[in-house]
Amino acid sequence: MSERQRIDVWLFRARFVKTRAAASRLVSEGGVRLVHDGVPRRLEKPSVEVAAGDALLFAQRGKLVAIKVEALGARRGPAAEARALYSELDAEAFA
Repeated sequence: MSERQRIDVWLFRARFVKTRAAASRLVSEGGVRLVHDGVPRRLEKPSVEVAAGDALLFAQRGKLVAIKVEALGARRGPAAEARALYSELDAEAFA
């Protein structure tokens, strides 16, 4: 497994979206913000790569979700496996 992974693949494997196409659409529509090395930016392309330590902010079911990428997923496994890929952060700190 490489040290970086496409954002659409990561969101799918971490079970934030049901399909990779839905993840691509979320990113393409500007719905995801990435903080990499302390520099925040709004993502526009699903090919942008994330690494462990990056933070993400996006809306899900009407709520802001802020997470830290802890690991990269090798597959879309069970929920417990997906939960190990991230840790939750305080969304208010991003807004």
